[in-house]
Formats: sequence, C-alpha cells, structure tokens
Amino acid sequence: MKTITVAELRQNPTAALADVENGETYEVTRHRRVVARLVPPEPAIDLIPPRKTGGAKLSDRPAPMNRRTTAEVDELLREMREDRW
Repeated sequence: MKTITVAELRQNPTAALADVENGETYEVTRHRRVVARLVPPEPAIDLIPPRKTGGAKLSDRPAPMNRRTTAEVDELLREMREDRW
C-alpha cells in the first residue's frame, strides 16, 4: 500500500489513478493523517444478462385471444358509424 498526500494527488492524479487501476491501493493523507483510501474497484457483476443474438421470434409469442375476422371488423365499424349519426 502506497501513501500519497492530498497535494501530490492534486498535482498528478493521472499517475495515482493509473496505479490504482493496475491494482495498487493508496492511502491519501492530509497533515500526516489518513483521510481517504483509493482502492481498485471490485470486478463488475452482470446484473442484466447479455442480449440474445438473432432477431425477435414472433412465432414464440402467444396468439391474442380476441382475434376477429375481416367480416367481424367490418360489421363493428359499420355499427360504430351508424351510432354516430
């Protein structure tokens, strides 16, 4: 574990962060007291599963329960038009 002062960290944060990215841990001090600790992140956990390859398969979806024939739809539209007048 390395130690770095706040002033040193301000002057060159890129070098310290590169070390942390490579697995190094830093204790950040101010007036010889530890005020923070820079540690590498834990490995990422996939909370959302990756997308499946390929397109959507509409044939896998259940068929709607209220399908109507063209004649039924035409009849419903005719009734709706008649109700407007």
